[in-house]
This record gives sequence, structure tokens and C-alpha cells, in this order.
Amino acid sequence: MADYAIILAGGKGLRMGSDIPKQFLPIGGVPILMRTIQRFRDYSEDLHIILVLPKEQHDYWDQLCHEYGFDVDYDVTEGGPTRFHSIVNGLRLVPDEAQGVVSVHDGVRPFPSVEVIRDCYETARKTGTAVPVIPVVETVRHLGKAPETDILADSSLHSLGSTTVPRDEYRLVQTPQAFDIQLHKEAYRQPYNVGFTDDASVVEAMGHAITLVEGNRENIKITTPFDITVAEAIVNASN
Repeated sequence: MADYAIILAGGKGLRMGSDIPKQFLPIGGVPILMRTIQRFRDYSEDLHIILVLPKEQHDYWDQLCHEYGFDVDYDVTEGGPTRFHSIVNGLRLVPDEAQGVVSVHDGVRPFPSVEVIRDCYETARKTGTAVPVIPVVETVRHLGKAPETDILADSSLHSLGSTTVPRDEYRLVQTPQAFDIQLHKEAYRQPYNVGFTDDASVVEAMGHAITLVEGNRENIKITTPFDITVAEAIVNASN
């Protein structure tokens, strides 16, 4: 039995306003992607890590690894045109006969706790699936169903209307999302669908139930300059 982790790093840095893809930006002096990979290696020295990276970024990544002396063991493959196809590419490095658990994680989420990673693998080993989630702490409004009395600065939103929904019925989804390897491979033999926004949605499309586990709030997805500020604060607090 062997476990795998597929780490997706396909960002271009557009929302960062940077020429450097966001996964390569430094947090606390260390590129985000290196922190992410290291967190999974901290979980297990025996874990098979697969990095999915756009082909045109391979040389730059190799240069960064040399510069920072990053020598963690992992395999690397090319990204695809969508997240779905990138995961398909990653799964090709997982033997078809493999038994165990495979997780998929966003490369720009460098702060999943080791405890959450462990919980995802152990839960998926028992139930076939594990998706980390955290509670919604702010009030949530749903666009499109509220009375016309709503007043919004954006006229296009005003035309939709909105209504408050019970936040206790919702959760924010994180990664890593972990699955029995054979179940995950079967799910990704389905044709691509634009409704596949994460691995859980792909597995769920086969009618398989998803098991939720508690995530950690520090496990943010870094996509904007504000997220960089928050990430620096997380690193400083941990130090």
C-alpha cells in the first residue's frame, strides 16, 4: 500500500499584478510552493509527492530549487488546460494497480496543518473520501431571490436582488482533498465537465458520498496581494 499527493501549481500571477507566477512568490523568504511541498513531506517521509506544473515553468522552478537548496524528493509532470486535465496528468504517475490514498492540494495553500493532512488520509482510508472544510463566519446573502427593496451600489447586483441564507448550513471548502486511489482514478475517467470545480465534485458526479473533516483556518489560498500580507503574518506568528 502506498499513498500519494498531487500538488497543483498552475497559477500565472495575474491577480497578483506580478510577472512571477504566484506559486513562486516568497513568503517569509521562502517561495510559496516550496512551503507547500515541505508541509506534505513533514507529514510523511514515505508519501509519494507529484508536482503538476506548466511545462514552460519547469526551468524557472529548477532554477529556484537550486537557488534555495530545495532538495525534497518528488516527481514532476506537466499541467493541462484545466484543473481537471492537470489532475489527469498527475494521476498518470500513480500506478493503475496502486492501493492506498491519493490527495490533491493547491500549490498556493502553504499552510495546511500536518494534523489536517493526517486526518484527510486516515478518513479517506476508512470512507473513501475526505474533504476539509471550515465554518462560514460572516453573514451570507444569495443573489437573485430577494425583494426589490434591496439597495445596492452596483445596479447590476440590485437588479438581481438578494436574500440572507443560514450560514450554519454552509462550509468553505479547502484542500487537500483525499480519496481512495481506485475511486479517484475511476472518477477521472469521466468526460470533463465545466461543473467540476474540485475533486469532490468529480467524485460526487459518480454518486459517491463525500466525507467532511475539519480544516484549519490558516490554510488560505494565496491569490491576491492581500493574501500575501496575511500569509506573512501567519509565518511571523509561527516563528
